Amino acid sequence: MGLFHRKEQPQIEIPYTVSIGSEQIKLIVGLGNPGSKYNGTRHNIGFACVDSFVTAENSTWNEKKALKCHLAELRIGQSRVVLIKPTTYMNLSGEAVRAVQSYFKIANAQTIVVHDELDIAFGQIRTRIGGSSAGNNGVESIISHLGKDFGRIRVGIKNDYSEKTDSANFVLRKFSKTEQESMKTLFTEVNALLNEFIFGDTLPAETRKFL
Repeated sequence: MGLFHRKEQPQIEIPYTVSIGSEQIKLIVGLGNPGSKYNGTRHNIGFACVDSFVTAENSTWNEKKALKCHLAELRIGQSRVVLIKPTTYMNLSGEAVRAVQSYFKIANAQTIVVHDELDIAFGQIRTRIGGSSAGNNGVESIISHLGKDFGRIRVGIKNDYSEKTDSANFVLRKFSKTEQESMKTLFTEVNALLNEFIFGDTLPAETRKFL
């Protein structure tokens, strides 16, 4: 790890300081809408994925009002890993991501966003760096604040009914019983990708199928 200079940030009431130096800090963002009524909906699969990862690492979330998010901090290998769930609604997610990046001095190259994607079938997960929002308002908000060059884990939510239903309503619906039975496998695949990101220098572009 080396020696680090610690710089206090008294203007933001957070009970820890930022380490600066050779330490590697990575940011993982899960997208969703706050509030229990959105739990289990397709649009909140990003929240569910990072919840699974934090639970697997035996950590917990803490609300950081000044940073507009719930935050968990981990030490994994040689990396300090910051995970967040914005407490803004989906279309304002970029405000939280920008605040956390600024506070911890994290670049886009060390940031990955986990989110739902309506153009990808349920049972597939795709990764990439950059690109368009594909109509996801949370991703669009982050792009407007940060630019496009951050990593993405795109979790497919499309099924046989998605094209027969208004997309704004479809993404706020719960997963089907059959889809819910596959969630454990989905979370395992996303956790593996997150670990590749944490231990590697970049996120490889690939498609994974778990069904």
